[in-house]
Amino acid sequence: MKTVPPVNEIVERCQTLFDDLDFNAVKQWKAAAPGRKAIGYMPVYVPRELIHAAGMLSVGILGGGDQLEVIQGDAYYQSYICRIPRSTIELGLTGRLDCLDGMLFPSICDVIRNLSGMWQLMFKDKYVRYIDVPQNYEDAIGGKFYVDEMEILRKDLGELRGKPITDEELNASIAVYNENRKAVRERNAYRAAKPWQAPTSEVYLVLRAGMVLPPEEHTQLMRDYIAATDAVPRQRRDNARIVINGSFCEQPPLNLIKSIEMSGCYIVDDDFMLVTRWLLDEVPANGKPLEELSKAFLHRSASTAAKYDAKREDKGQYLLHQVKSGAAGRVVFAAPSFCDPALLERPMLQDVLAKHKVPYTAFKYAENTGQMAPIREQSGTFADSIKLWSAA
Repeated sequence: MKTVPPVNEIVERCQTLFDDLDFNAVKQWKAAAPGRKAIGYMPVYVPRELIHAAGMLSVGILGGGDQLEVIQGDAYYQSYICRIPRSTIELGLTGRLDCLDGMLFPSICDVIRNLSGMWQLMFKDKYVRYIDVPQNYEDAIGGKFYVDEMEILRKDLGELRGKPITDEELNASIAVYNENRKAVRERNAYRAAKPWQAPTSEVYLVLRAGMVLPPEEHTQLMRDYIAATDAVPRQRRDNARIVINGSFCEQPPLNLIKSIEMSGCYIVDDDFMLVTRWLLDEVPANGKPLEELSKAFLHRSASTAAKYDAKREDKGQYLLHQVKSGAAGRVVFAAPSFCDPALLERPMLQDVLAKHKVPYTAFKYAENTGQMAPIREQSGTFADSIKLWSAA
């Protein structure tokens, strides 16, 4: 029988991975076997199954957070652009991403599209691709487009490793990521049921470890965390249950998450690192793999500001589902400064919440936000007002 490490050891390991901007875990994985390759990506959504099927490690790049001083990166973007592309460039120019053999830039916004072009100019010896996704959600149109896009990526990765990627390899990788997404859902369900046992400041670190670990190892890590934290009872508090929305690309500083929790809130759901739960259920692993991945993206994926579907009339329903499934009843909108997708969608989501009488508050941050007191005061006042008026 496998022995599960104590919860503090699991969290400490994840904290070490979080703090390591030199990506030593990736270097160690590559050094363990000759010829291994690693492909970086910005973790909103890319079809990681293709990277895994090529025998490569997919590595989530989330900027430099509040640990990295951005000097060179500021020369590449205007001051009114969000910080994550600047700190990502800083990581590249300072050699911290030299362990990567390629970079994928998902379809998030114009800034990230431009970043993919800059990367091609700056790192000519690396594989670089912008991952475009459908804006038409009919299988015969947008679906075919997306299959064709994935076919190009499949061919490129096959050439990078030296032999084509087979359907059997892709289906095996789909099964691996199905299990990983299942573990993420288990983690989310446990946190929603017992947020005092699984504070988001820990849960976030465990989820983020999957940005640098093989998916099989990360799946086990998440399940070990649930077992370890459930074995040690923690104090339950009279905190307000909230959902965080708007942080799908540039991640909040860890201290921001801790500040919200210290203000009297239990975070029971969020949109951190959406790549880990973009696809909402199992993808069939016994059919035509690219077609199945395309159908899952079109019809069974999370609704977010980074996914455009002009014909959908259920704007805000995914957020409402998060609120209800987590028994939250209130929302905190936390978006990075200058994030056009999040800040343009926020008024539409607020309108939906208002119609359903769901309380909310909102603020902006940057990945290197240093002053947490105002955010803690705002979220604390929000939590107190919820408890006061709920009691009334």
